[in-house]
Amino acid sequence: METAGEVGIKRPDPPVVGKVNHHSIELYWDINNVYKRIGPSNKWFRFSIEEEDVKTHMYGTVYSGYSMKHVVEGLDSSTSYRFRLKVTGHNGEYAYSPVVTVSTTREPMTGEHLHRAVNMNDEDAVLKILQSGHVKVDIPDKLGFSPLMIAAQRGYFRIVQLLIDHGADMNKENGSGKNSLILACFAGHLDVVEYLRQQGASWESRDKGGCTAMHSAVDGGNVKLIEWMISDGCEVDSRDSGSKWTPLMRVSAVTGNTHVARRLIAAGADVNVKDKDGKTPLMVAALNNHERLVRLLIEKGADCSITNEYGIGIAEMAKAFNRQNMVVILEDMKKEIL
Repeated sequence: METAGEVGIKRPDPPVVGKVNHHSIELYWDINNVYKRIGPSNKWFRFSIEEEDVKTHMYGTVYSGYSMKHVVEGLDSSTSYRFRLKVTGHNGEYAYSPVVTVSTTREPMTGEHLHRAVNMNDEDAVLKILQSGHVKVDIPDKLGFSPLMIAAQRGYFRIVQLLIDHGADMNKENGSGKNSLILACFAGHLDVVEYLRQQGASWESRDKGGCTAMHSAVDGGNVKLIEWMISDGCEVDSRDSGSKWTPLMRVSAVTGNTHVARRLIAAGADVNVKDKDGKTPLMVAALNNHERLVRLLIEKGADCSITNEYGIGIAEMAKAFNRQNMVVILEDMKKEIL
C-alpha cells in the first residue's frame, strides 16, 4: 500500500475542534492516521496550524511540529477565529486543509466583574452578573470590601437594594471590622442608612476598635443623618473599646463640629464624661484647639474644675500645651458664668 507521501500530498481534512473556552481553542487532526510516521523522523509529515488575521486575511503560523494536537491560547472571549491545517512532506511538498471557523465562549463572570459594575453604579450589569449565578454576592475585593459595603459607602441606593435582594450579608465586615451600615453612616448617605435599618441592620454593631455607627456618623459630620439616627434610637453615649471615647469625645478630638455636638448634647450626651485617661470632652477640645466647641461645651454645662487621673485640670493642660488662646477663653467664660 502506497502512503500519501509517495504519491504527493493529499489535501488534509480541516482541524477538528476539541475543547473551547473563553481564552483557548483545542484543535487536533489526522484522526484517521492518513499521514503515518514511517521510517526515520526526517521522513515524517510536518503539521502546521495557521490562523487568519481578520484585518489582512493573511495567515500566520501558531503551531508547527509533529504533534497531532494543539491548544491555541491567549484568545479573546466571544470571538470568532479561522484556522487551517498545513501538511508538509519531507520533500517540501505541502497541502492546505479547508478552513474551520470556531468561536471562543463568553468570559465567565467573576467577582472582579461584579465589583467593577458596582463601582460604576451600573445597575443592569450588576443584575446580569447576579442572575448568572456564577458569582457570590458577598465576594470581597482585594481590600476586603464586599460589593454591598462599596455600594453603601458610595451611596448607590439601587445597587444596595439589588445586592440585598440577592442575599447580600449586611453584617459582613471588612478588615477593620466595619460593616455596610457603619460605612454608610460615615459617608452620610441617609437613604441607604434608612434602608439598611429597614432590612434589619443593627445599631449595636461595632468595628474592631469598638466604634459604633454613631461614632462613624459624627466623624462624617452629616447633621441630618445624625438627627435621624438619634430619632431611630441610636445611642449617643456609647464608648469605643480603646480610649473609651463617646461620639462627643470624637467630635472634640477630631472635627470640632459644633453643629454635631449640639445635636448630641440635646439628645443627652454627657458633656462631663471621662475617657480612660480621665479627660473630658472639654479637655480634649481645648487640647485640639477647637475654640468654638470649647465655648459651646462650657455653655452646655461642662465642668472646668474636673481633673484627669493625674489631678491636672483643663487650665493647667492648656498652659502645658501652649494653648494660651484656650486659657483666655476659659477665663472669659468663667467671668461670664460668675
